[in-house]
Amino acid sequence: MKEACAEFLGTFFFILCGDGVMAAITLGRLDHTATLISAFGWGLALLVGVCIAGSISGGHLNPAVTVAMACMKKCSWKCVLPYILSQYLASFLAAALVYTVYYDAINEFDNGIRQVPPGVNSTAQIFSTYPQEYVSIGTCFIDQVAGTALLLIVICAAIDKKSINLPHIQSAVIGLGLATICLAFGQNCGAPLNPARDLGPRIFTALSGWGLNTFCVRNWMWFWIPIIGPHVGALLGVWLYYFFIEMHYQNYELLFNGRELERAEEPLPTVCITKPSSVSSNERMQSSDGTEVYKISEKEKSSEENPQKISEHPTSLLL
Repeated sequence: MKEACAEFLGTFFFILCGDGVMAAITLGRLDHTATLISAFGWGLALLVGVCIAGSISGGHLNPAVTVAMACMKKCSWKCVLPYILSQYLASFLAAALVYTVYYDAINEFDNGIRQVPPGVNSTAQIFSTYPQEYVSIGTCFIDQVAGTALLLIVICAAIDKKSINLPHIQSAVIGLGLATICLAFGQNCGAPLNPARDLGPRIFTALSGWGLNTFCVRNWMWFWIPIIGPHVGALLGVWLYYFFIEMHYQNYELLFNGRELERAEEPLPTVCITKPSSVSSNERMQSSDGTEVYKISEKEKSSEENPQKISEHPTSLLL
């Protein structure tokens, strides 16, 4: 199906460029600027990946996003399995291509001895995430839930057509949102926030020389956190956005100037500044600045061929 193909290509680009950025940071030993480069590298990769797939599949590029959107009926459940399979496969193949491109550099860096963090010459972090030694497993789980919830809030806000609708910058908002979250929550465990981004490359590294050390970190207690945590956080994020923002659109309209106007049961009257010939004196009103204004009915308005001046914002003239 074309939607699954779009998800595959968008995810492939996203992981390929994201892991490529991590390879440049690791192999170049960019310690002081690594956090900034990593955050904006992943953010820009997501921005372009969403642009690639967004018009066809919605540009999820993340199994947690796909499941959360299906739970909120913003995505058909029949798309969930094809999307997720495409995302995991694309992540695996993207990691393989990064490994191929940087094979010589990786060998030069670790002398052919594949290591995982906290090894001095570890290179497994190019492809997957690993927690800091001092961070507990419970903290890592909370970190992933909170970070992914924030990411889904950003995504829901960007695609919400009832809010200020800016379709041409949706991908930029999502990409910058990811970069911001990585800067804020990247210290503990690298902010994976995406099961495919972590598990697909982790499986590849396990098959390509790093072995089961990629899975047995923290006595096998770490590898499942970037899988389960983002799914929990994604569901939390979409429901938070629904309860705090989306459900309130039933009673309010958001105007382009940012003000909220409660929906009126009857249409607002048309108001003009000069008195039309067909308007009686008892329909005269007064604006907040003292200017006399007149209410005219639809029938009378149609009979007036050329009123001298009509206010562009009729409500601004009402008391």
